[in-house]
Amino acid sequence: MPDLQQLIENSRVNESIANKLFEIETEILACQSSQELLQRLLELIKEKFTLTGISLLLAEPTPISYLLGVKLQSSWHQQNSRQVSAETLKAFHPDSKPLLCNELDSLKPALPQSLLAGAESVALIPLRLENKLFASLLFTDCDKNRFHPALGTLHLEQLGVKASLCLSNALIRDQLEYMAHYDRLTGVANRRLMESTISEELVRQRRYGVPFSLLFIDCNKFKQINDTYGHDCGDKVLTYVADQLRELIRENDHCFRYAGDEFVITLAGQSYQEARAVAKRLMAFFQNNPMPYQEQKLAVTISCGVAQSKGQENMDELLKAADQDLYRIKSAQPS
Repeated sequence: MPDLQQLIENSRVNESIANKLFEIETEILACQSSQELLQRLLELIKEKFTLTGISLLLAEPTPISYLLGVKLQSSWHQQNSRQVSAETLKAFHPDSKPLLCNELDSLKPALPQSLLAGAESVALIPLRLENKLFASLLFTDCDKNRFHPALGTLHLEQLGVKASLCLSNALIRDQLEYMAHYDRLTGVANRRLMESTISEELVRQRRYGVPFSLLFIDCNKFKQINDTYGHDCGDKVLTYVADQLRELIRENDHCFRYAGDEFVITLAGQSYQEARAVAKRLMAFFQNNPMPYQEQKLAVTISCGVAQSKGQENMDELLKAADQDLYRIKSAQPS
């Protein structure tokens, strides 16, 4: 039977762990997005429990890939998260419990070696969304006795449950925010966010006198593509165009899906001549890069109308000017 002093010491340790977990939970509850939550969670755990390393193992495929994909990830998330197969993750947690291990040879085939550098023991804590295992928090420590199978896992289980609940709430907010501002088919910003961005740019132009232009874009012969190849192909064309436009513009420029096969690109700080040069470059890219489709190359081209604000137009007037320029360009093209 443990002596009284040992019981008191155990009680103090448990109280200290509980207090740290409460502090972590309090801080992550204030996070406004899943990415912010994950970053803050890992930072706090590593700091408060003085771990050698910590990272997030995401099941592949993951149910939150649209939020944690490469295009939306910060550099921090790319450095601190890794993808592993769903089968590997299930093998770590067959009973949905944390895994503690200080004999790492058995784990090395399943984990990237970079995550185990300097580690002598590890803990893996499962995270679940809608009762589905989607990730595991990996703790590493240079002390071989820090994590071993004989230790209890109650506090780690509590951490996993609380982190899962907080992340689930953050993901719901993320999804609502995403649906409100981004086109679900193409992934580019939608008309609602476009209106906000253009309004801000017009205010900035009037205040500081910086140039501002935009492009009004549509896909040439899009109806013909739909009629010939079907709407599934049409959706792929729109996604292809959106992806390429987003990659071809500068970081401080923005691409929006306006309606149907129409897109708008805002060009901060660019004059009419500079915007016209951008339009020519974009049109030339699609002319020279047909879309791969069912083992063939499908010609997908665009036309671009250009308008520059003179500091007096409102958003609708500027869009109308660019649309009229687009109509002029398309009218001059051979049918």
